Amino acid sequence: MDGGGRILRSLSEAIGLSSTAWDRPLLAGAGFPARAVPAPFFLPAGTRRQAGRTQAARTSPASRESRFVAFAKRRGTPLLIFSLIGTSIAYGAVRGGGYAAFVEQYGRPADIIARNIGFPIAAVAVSGESGLTPSEILDASGISTQNSLAFLDVAGVRDRLRTIPLVKEASVRKLYPDRLAIDITERQPYALWQQDGRLSVIASDGTVIDTMRDGRFVDLPFVVGEGANTHLSDYLALIDKAGDLKSKIRAGVLVSERRWTLTTTNGIEIMLPEHHPERALAALASLDREARILDKDVISLDLRLPDRVVARLSEEAFAQRSDALARKNPKPKAGQT
Repeated sequence: MDGGGRILRSLSEAIGLSSTAWDRPLLAGAGFPARAVPAPFFLPAGTRRQAGRTQAARTSPASRESRFVAFAKRRGTPLLIFSLIGTSIAYGAVRGGGYAAFVEQYGRPADIIARNIGFPIAAVAVSGESGLTPSEILDASGISTQNSLAFLDVAGVRDRLRTIPLVKEASVRKLYPDRLAIDITERQPYALWQQDGRLSVIASDGTVIDTMRDGRFVDLPFVVGEGANTHLSDYLALIDKAGDLKSKIRAGVLVSERRWTLTTTNGIEIMLPEHHPERALAALASLDREARILDKDVISLDLRLPDRVVARLSEEAFAQRSDALARKNPKPKAGQT
């Protein structure tokens, strides 16, 4: 007892945790009605066995199955009805175009969720471009504010960028949580190609980069004819073996995709054979050093025959040559032998 005549008890005893008198009211002294409390831990042995059998019966598979069946009877029909209604609404939205319009305006549901939990595409860094502008690259990539970084198809973006003629290679990287990096490798202008009256700028592999718009690329190698762009390497290898004639050759015309006809800077056509054209070009270089034939008034030189060069003169040069021959070998007068 304390000094006031009260009996001291621990808190655990006050709420009955240390007491074995389970039939005593717990808080009767605090004004709560007295109530008998069951004592599951202090039942007699026989009673505990009976309680165990009862509990086992409640948790047996048959009991769980019966509860599931009861739940299904109570809730299954409404759930089935709501599922059918939801499926019908979704099907109607897809067939009616409502879902497509929703995706176009807001994005796919997965992208919407990803953007709202912190994975939007807040910034795109573009590098490596020179002929293209960043806006042209972004337009071609197909990236919009409806995309999320988490569900962005990087391979698809890369494939779309590769369809740009000027793009040789593209790299796309995700920088979590909200940035995208695009690195571009552009094709370099390598030659000019003319076909059907259209003049194009092409890369070293023959890919058309752009149409010829100004004089920036006028000094590039020039090829003409169907398939000439894909035979560009053959033409350049031939020109490299031309020696002193290289500076005098302006263009190469691919004839029937089999042989080359070269055009000089002063307009002379040089017809090369299909096989071993470099040999014919070497012979022409030797002839030009000796006779300056490319400075003559000729229209074309035919080198397709291995043992001769056939020159075609201009009309003026032909008339002058005819007069010179006539003066050199005058016709005999009548009565003269």
